[in-house]
Amino acid sequence: MKELQPINQNVLLSLNEAPKEQKTASGIIIPDSAAEKKNIAKVLAMSNVENSEIRVGDTVLYKSFSGNETEFEGEKYLLIQYADILAKVVETDEI
Repeated sequence: MKELQPINQNVLLSLNEAPKEQKTASGIIIPDSAAEKKNIAKVLAMSNVENSEIRVGDTVLYKSFSGNETEFEGEKYLLIQYADILAKVVETDEI
């Protein structure tokens, strides 16, 4: 079995969300290819980063137009520098 292991403070993110068909209020269908790209993804692997604030399995928000998209064994990935991660998506309790 082969897998991608990031090095040099890179983080491997999954870009394999199922395409979602969007519809406007007036009923116009927007295909996935025309939809705006979201900058949120799940962390699949990361290189050795000291004092990292994220872990494998976390969902993160990353900078637009950063990293390198790649396809490996039929799956889509984004290799991104740790410094290009802006925030971690966390669940909170409603008050």
